[in-house]
Amino acid sequence: MSGRRVGFCLSDKKRRRMNLDAFAVFCEGHGVEVVEIDLSQPLVHQGPFDVIVHKLSDVIVEAEHDSQSQQVLANFQSYVSAHPSTVLLDPLPAMTQLLDRFASYRIMSELRKSLRDWGICSPPYLEIHSAGDLASIQQALMTQGLSFPLICKTRVAHGSFSHEMSLIFGAGGLADVRPPCVLQSFVNHGAVLHKVFVVGDRHFCVERPSLKNFPSGPCDRKSIFFNSHQVSKPESNSNLTALDEQMPCLPPPSSEAVAALVRELRVQLGMALFGVDVIVSIHTHTLTVIDVNIFPGYEGVPQFFSSLLSHIQSVLDKPASAGPQATGCPESTQTTGGPSAAATGL
Repeated sequence: MSGRRVGFCLSDKKRRRMNLDAFAVFCEGHGVEVVEIDLSQPLVHQGPFDVIVHKLSDVIVEAEHDSQSQQVLANFQSYVSAHPSTVLLDPLPAMTQLLDRFASYRIMSELRKSLRDWGICSPPYLEIHSAGDLASIQQALMTQGLSFPLICKTRVAHGSFSHEMSLIFGAGGLADVRPPCVLQSFVNHGAVLHKVFVVGDRHFCVERPSLKNFPSGPCDRKSIFFNSHQVSKPESNSNLTALDEQMPCLPPPSSEAVAALVRELRVQLGMALFGVDVIVSIHTHTLTVIDVNIFPGYEGVPQFFSSLLSHIQSVLDKPASAGPQATGCPESTQTTGGPSAAATGL
């Protein structure tokens, strides 16, 4: 792989979290040059690149309403189109759909069909497109098979605001809903979240704290507003993650089921760098997918540098006709640290 040039197009925050400087030194020891791409300058003057690794979430989201971001995105796409031999990790359309929870939750809901033999599911959910009367929302909840408590998430799955969520315990709490958003049935899971980090053919499971159990069914409790990023940090010490009762430990997710899930998502998404948030139901022990994320932080994955470099090498060594779907069974590393319904828009 000597003489290869890999361009990284990341925000300052993502560069720091990934420790790109250390990764560049690591790659240099393997004959690979890492180049930081400056989107304010023409890419043609910064190339050529064998691979571009990017997380253009900020640009994609801002391009919805900002002409400067639209131009930056157009320039990037123009360069990629003019250099078809450059491998892009990951494709822009694939990443864009994961920034929209409406789109990503539709993908998640389809997993029940393709992964039926593994007993993998996602909770019932409802898309709320615009403000409407509470009666129509309640009717849609019943039609789609959702049950209280509900977790409410923003439609846009990027930025600090996307981590602001709420737990809704009854019909009265539906007045707190701020469209566009997603309502999802909350599944009790013993306050344990399993974050699956995918790097090409490899994946890693990292255990994180999560929301505690709540009584099933509607009640008059006021909605709880929280930041999911703060709740699920490795060092999190929130009263929302403290179990109220002594509960036996749940079995960890089946490694074979997780591997099947990753394989299917790679096919569905056409991506190599993403994360999957899964939980295990305390009642059924069912593996339940609750979110899919683009290019996550990979915190708690000590093999990230070597895995990413290995994947970069593998895509460069593949014939041009091979894509992300043509990979073998992902390898797995464990690190400790109800059927879905179709969506109805309101």
